[in-house]
Amino acid sequence: MCGIFGYIGTRKNVPGLVFEGLKSLEYRGYDSWGLAAPDKNGKLRILKNTGKIGDSRVDSLPDNGMALGHTRWATHGGVTMENAHPHLDCSGRIALIHNGIIENYLEIKKELVKTGHRFRSETDTEVAVHLIEEIISKSEKKGLSRKVLFGRAVRQAFGKFSGLNAVIAMDAESEVFVAAKNGSPLIAGHGESHGENFLASDAHAILPYTRRLYFMEDGEIITLDRSGITVQNLADGQEKPVRFQQIDWKIEKEDKGKLPHFMLKEIFDQPKILLGIAASTEVTLPEFAKLIDNSYGTYLVGCGTAAYACLAGTYIFSKIAKKHVNFSVASEFSYLIDFLTPKSLVIGLSQSGETIDLLDSLKKARGKGVQVGALVNVLGSSLYRMADHKQLLHAGTEKAVVSTKAFTSKLAYLMMIAYLLKKDGVSGRKILETAGREAARVVSSAYRKKIQSLAENLSSAKDIYIIGRGVSYPVALEAALKIKEASYVHAEGFPAGELKHGVIALIEKNTPCIGFLPNDETYNDTLSGLIEMKSRGGLIIGISNKPHECFDIFLPVVDCGIASAIPNTVIAQLLGYYLAIQKGIDPDKPRNLAKSVTVK
Repeated sequence: MCGIFGYIGTRKNVPGLVFEGLKSLEYRGYDSWGLAAPDKNGKLRILKNTGKIGDSRVDSLPDNGMALGHTRWATHGGVTMENAHPHLDCSGRIALIHNGIIENYLEIKKELVKTGHRFRSETDTEVAVHLIEEIISKSEKKGLSRKVLFGRAVRQAFGKFSGLNAVIAMDAESEVFVAAKNGSPLIAGHGESHGENFLASDAHAILPYTRRLYFMEDGEIITLDRSGITVQNLADGQEKPVRFQQIDWKIEKEDKGKLPHFMLKEIFDQPKILLGIAASTEVTLPEFAKLIDNSYGTYLVGCGTAAYACLAGTYIFSKIAKKHVNFSVASEFSYLIDFLTPKSLVIGLSQSGETIDLLDSLKKARGKGVQVGALVNVLGSSLYRMADHKQLLHAGTEKAVVSTKAFTSKLAYLMMIAYLLKKDGVSGRKILETAGREAARVVSSAYRKKIQSLAENLSSAKDIYIIGRGVSYPVALEAALKIKEASYVHAEGFPAGELKHGVIALIEKNTPCIGFLPNDETYNDTLSGLIEMKSRGGLIIGISNKPHECFDIFLPVVDCGIASAIPNTVIAQLLGYYLAIQKGIDPDKPRNLAKSVTVK
């Protein structure tokens, strides 16, 4: 979840360069941030702060060609200056940053305290830097260089940790970085023009400087200095060849233009993306359709927003292609893999491609010999590299923590694959074109005024309940998630038929109740649920292609068939956004959340 950026080379203003790298990674965590850089005497200087980076400066740090930075999503220890990374050893010559959780940190810490190490934070991370220092102090030197000793110490220390982690340790004395990985992403970059090397948690942070990248695999340790990059196996220390990939990805401009937030910009991106998917002629789509048709059991797996897209997929494939596919939340899927066979197909859905629960469950499924597919937004991500079959979402970079365009892209691709499975790609393109045009109408100024007015009306609500049936049920779940994430208002999505089984007890006078009523077989039954909620005093908001007298507020949507789920979702995204604005909340960086969930 945390953002990591390190640099060693001959450029000037290295702390500033690392600081800019951190800014591009801040969506991975913004509880606190910090940098470390060595001075001319081989001592490390640290600059830390809590909260978002904002307009902070790093001019006070020494500029000696090497620096390491971190932006934190807190796991162990509160959001304090002491708990911010990087952490130093007792000598002040080793700094370390970390992404993940060291599960056995307490037992390691107890032993280190006994030997005299002084701890300044409550974090699990700090044990790592002190353990490296302790191992070096007890090592047999035998004429070995400090660089070799440091690398061995990092490898030995990492081998003692339980859990999924990535660490980067910086040694001011030997001017070297050593990084190790098991679970969390790390990418190295080599730039020839400045004799420089980079480390980061995301490739896009390095691409402005070099396109020669090395994607670290689990169980590897990497050493970077001005002379180059070496890679070893963590298990035995055996050196491995470093095969850089020449990356030709287009670096997208990541600004929000004149719009106030990335979330709004990314909502606005959706019509164009949807029309692009409708016009797509990618050969991977027919291949996915064939894979699903030939598999003996297909499973869609994802977390959070992606999980709701997976659930929607079960309805989409049933309705369009008359094909049964299964769904599981990724964090639960590893408990359901006993029935998998080599004939099974498991498709992971993810925006980042780095969600640890998803990657972990897919690795376990791999042990059953299954084929792994991926619908993923980030080229070169762990999921992209892991998958046997992959389809990029082509949604463009998502900077806002609250996912929007990746979700509707997933729905669009699932629909196109289902129509190709039915051997009716023409109808798939037509329905997505209709949904894209309707999404454009929903994000228009005139329509947004209706949603802004609704947000003003609901801004004092403590609870919002949302219902739907069929594919509108996962849309209701996603709508509730957008409201919760962006505005902190408690919202819940339900299948409309479950109201009488307990949920309706929550409805009282003026409780906001939202219903998705597309023009399909679910319309009348969902309407009955809304009427029941109204009879208990609920404030009824109907989202449909036609009005009804029970609606207190009506948001009209053109009938797009099964793809009505897409503009309906866009309405929910805008409602979450404008509720956040009403409450003075930054919707791009909600509290307690990070864009990429790389810890369990």
